[in-house]
Amino acid sequence: MRRHVTILSLLLALAAPLAPTAPAAAAVPDAPAGATKPVSWSPCPKDASAECGTLTVPVDWNNPGGQTFELALARRKATDPAARIGSVVINPGGPGGSGVDAVVHDWLSLTPEIRRRFDVVGFDPRGVGRSSPILCSLDLAMQGVDPLQVRSQADFDALLAANERYRQDCRSRTGPVFDHVDTGSVVRDLDTLRAALGDEKLTYYGISYGTLIGQLYAERFPQRVRALALDSNMDHSLGTRAFVETEAWTAQDSFDEFVAWCGRTTACALHGKDVRALWADLLTRAERGELSLPGNPEIKVPPLYVIQRATRWLYDPGFKELADLLVELDTGVPSATPLATPFAVPSSAAAEDVVNDASQVFCQDYLLPVRDYREYARLMRRSEAIAPDMRISAVGMPLVTRCLGQPSPIPNPQHRLRVDGSGPILMTNALHDPATAYPWAVNAARQIGREARFITYEGWGHGVYGRSECTTAPIDAYLISLTPPAKGTRCPAVPPAEVSPLRTPTFPGPIPGLPGFVRPVTPSFTR
Repeated sequence: MRRHVTILSLLLALAAPLAPTAPAAAAVPDAPAGATKPVSWSPCPKDASAECGTLTVPVDWNNPGGQTFELALARRKATDPAARIGSVVINPGGPGGSGVDAVVHDWLSLTPEIRRRFDVVGFDPRGVGRSSPILCSLDLAMQGVDPLQVRSQADFDALLAANERYRQDCRSRTGPVFDHVDTGSVVRDLDTLRAALGDEKLTYYGISYGTLIGQLYAERFPQRVRALALDSNMDHSLGTRAFVETEAWTAQDSFDEFVAWCGRTTACALHGKDVRALWADLLTRAERGELSLPGNPEIKVPPLYVIQRATRWLYDPGFKELADLLVELDTGVPSATPLATPFAVPSSAAAEDVVNDASQVFCQDYLLPVRDYREYARLMRRSEAIAPDMRISAVGMPLVTRCLGQPSPIPNPQHRLRVDGSGPILMTNALHDPATAYPWAVNAARQIGREARFITYEGWGHGVYGRSECTTAPIDAYLISLTPPAKGTRCPAVPPAEVSPLRTPTFPGPIPGLPGFVRPVTPSFTR
């Protein structure tokens, strides 16, 4: 425990001073009455029990009278109209998560009381899903450079050239929205949506990358906040070194927790065995080209595949499934329900030869430059020193490499948050989150200051809402009655094998594996 606290303290110290404090956002006058038309709702094509609609917003908020596009929306109306408070807008993260699909398919498993009191509204952020999606060549997307395979200046130069080809391809297929998909623009879209819904103030729940939307909304429109519940938080103050190192730390921390679980749990297929030795052997065999996809000896898998697949099961967390996965990879024998499967390209994407790759959103929010291969190698050595088993974050490092060579300045550069006058903002994070590091949430809460109320979930996985009554009831109470939890609230861990009936174990969406967390393109994306 002492070692954990020490490392955590160092990471917090590293994160705090990295980006300068930005000047407070300029005051934005209220939109004039009638400036935003109400949404025209109709039954959604895939599920008539939900309603779909669109909202017209500018491509470039610096030129609001210029080109426009349609923001895709979905809504499920409050089940008790007499008790309705208003709307709660949700975002499932990503970047690249579809708020429309999250509402239609109930990915976030909001409680019946939330659904009784609020219209639940989701939107596809600009560049995502049905909202003028970023379209990219499937072939170029699948040629994404493996961060572990950049081993020379020539490799680094080839990476920069590949990224530039990819950016130009995506820009030519997408059109003008491509250069305006930053979260700062999304925040302006969100405020327009709030007005179109007829809500004087915003009630919002965002998870993962969706927390950045909420944080920046509070910074820009503090007087228009009713309630913001931010689950598994981003830290928008991080530079290159801090981002890479904190992501490596949180990946390793989750793997350490998995190893500890196997050591004390007989249900683990590797109980009583040296899990770290087996893991090291798998990565070594993968490096030598000797590790095959179980049941497909002709298909060899690289180390990044092993790390990405493991990360996927740290998200839930599915510790039992992760142990079974490692057994499959070690023996080459697939189980009845194989866990080691290829990252399949959906047939719809293959038919269109394009994918919706929202990594450009991250590239316009985080400028993480690396000068040359020497600096890149130094970052990789630091990552592997911090994460001796995982080596890198399968969540963060592919995005860092995808964004190398990004033209600067970017529209929404990192800065320390300045929030003043919003009222309480509820923030939550798991202590052992494999993607959004606990130090990120602590640091973001410190930046927000007295407005932040923080719940620590002392368990594992990505996303806190729905894991237990302790993590869920305070969020519901805050959203409904604006009652924030006591300062310093902590919730005990739920054993990984116990799936709460409140929570859907996983939701479909962008996950580590496909370059840039890509999504398939379906006909509805391009209507």
